[in-house]
Amino acid sequence: MATSNTVTPRNATAVVVGAGDFIGAAIARKFAAEGYSVVMGRRNGEKLDPLKAAIEAAGGQAHARTLDARSEEELVAFIAEAEKIAPIEVAIFNIGANVNFPLAETTSRVFRKVWEMACFAGFLTAREAANHMVPRGKGSIFFTGATAGLRGGVGYAAFASAKFGLRAVAQATARELGPKGIHVAHLIIDSGVDTAWVRERIVARGGEAALSERLLMRPEAVAESYWALHQQPEDAWTFEQEIRPFREPW
Repeated sequence: MATSNTVTPRNATAVVVGAGDFIGAAIARKFAAEGYSVVMGRRNGEKLDPLKAAIEAAGGQAHARTLDARSEEELVAFIAEAEKIAPIEVAIFNIGANVNFPLAETTSRVFRKVWEMACFAGFLTAREAANHMVPRGKGSIFFTGATAGLRGGVGYAAFASAKFGLRAVAQATARELGPKGIHVAHLIIDSGVDTAWVRERIVARGGEAALSERLLMRPEAVAESYWALHQQPEDAWTFEQEIRPFREPW
C-alpha cells in the first residue's frame, strides 16, 4: 500500500461502479495509490467506510456513495458528481450478479434483476462516462466480465445471458468510441476469485481438501490487470483480455 509521501495526486477521477469487498476494493486501492480521486459506489455505501479510511490513511483520495446501479436516476447523478470532483478519466463497471439456479427454478424476477445488475447497469455506466469523456477525446471504460459471457453453463441462464449482454455492450461501445479516443476493454475473469464466498462454496462442494487443491485469483491481480490496460498506448489497445491463474484448466 502506498504511503502519503508516495502518492502524487492527479486532477482526474477513477469511478468504480460495484466497489465490493474484493475486486472492486482492490481496483479502488490501486487507482488511488496511482493518484486518482476514486469515486466508489455500491449498495449499502456505508460498507465502503473502512476502505475509504484505508485509502485516505495511505495518502489517497476516496469518495464513497450508496448506489443502486440499476436505477438510471441514481447512476446519472453518481457519474455527474464524480465529474465535479475531477474530470473522469477511468470508469470501471464491476458488478457481478453471479447466481446459479436450475432453469425451472429461475423466476422471472431473478432473471430480470440479474440482467439489470450485470448488463443494464453496465450500459448506463458506459453511456454516462462517455458523455464526459468524448468531448475531451480521452478516457478508459472497462467492464468486468466472466467465462459465463462466453458460454452458458448449467444453472446459469440468468447470469450468462446478462454477461453475454454486457460483452455485447462492451463491443459496441469499443467500436463506437475507440475512434473518438476512448479505450474500451472487456476483462474476462476465467477463475474463482479469492473471496470468502468462493472459498465457502468450494469447501461445501468438496471439503477443505478441494480448497487446498485449487488456485484462486487474488483481487489485487485483477486490479493490476486493469491498471496495465489503462497504461496501454493508443496504437496498441486491447479490447478483450482473458486472465486466469496458471493452473486453471481451459
